[in-house]
Amino acid sequence: MDISAPAALKTDEIERIETWIFDLDNTLYPASSRLFDQIDRNMTNFIMVHLDLDWDAAHKLQKSFFREHGTTMRGLMSNHGTDPEEFLEFVHQIDLSAIPPDPDLDRALERLPGRKVIFTNGTTAHASNVTGHLGIDRHFDATFDIIDSDYIPKPDTGVYAKMVSDLKINPDTAIMFEDMARNLVPAADMGMTTVWVRTDVHWGIDGSDGDHIDHIAEDLGQWLGGLVRR
Repeated sequence: MDISAPAALKTDEIERIETWIFDLDNTLYPASSRLFDQIDRNMTNFIMVHLDLDWDAAHKLQKSFFREHGTTMRGLMSNHGTDPEEFLEFVHQIDLSAIPPDPDLDRALERLPGRKVIFTNGTTAHASNVTGHLGIDRHFDATFDIIDSDYIPKPDTGVYAKMVSDLKINPDTAIMFEDMARNLVPAADMGMTTVWVRTDVHWGIDGSDGDHIDHIAEDLGQWLGGLVRR
């Protein structure tokens, strides 16, 4: 990635955008809240119970599945026939108090033109809980979740194709926001404008080299706010 990637969109770029596509976890709320740590611990606990492993072995297996299959759940499904609905319900039992409402993000989303959608490896129920807690749920027209993708996670290219087809999105007039840099590669290949919501989480940085990142945002609410205040 070019470290000098511009932080903001130009006016003509903003005017041509028809669809704003947002990842959920560590994107619509800051990674510094450590909310995803709760999900991470729940995944390890699930493996401990269902595969009868101690914490260290379960945690090691969880990370191995994530690296090899894109999500822990996909690894469990492929290797152990795990029921994805049972897994998803378990891991998304979290305390949302770690993320306070974000009025800056709320105001920015209110003023952005065009459709706003969520594209997540989580579930629609999880997305609704999080965006409802943040006070921004009313801004989103649709959610394309892991169930819609037949439990195949980003960055599988077929999932992106299904998402734009199901939601009737023109990639050439779409912009995608994502904390995991590697998940922006298929979006860029399709012709979308891409924004990496940069965090200090190591798996988010993976894949941040290359020219598939058009813009970098350190804080999503402030970044979007800068666009609508012009």
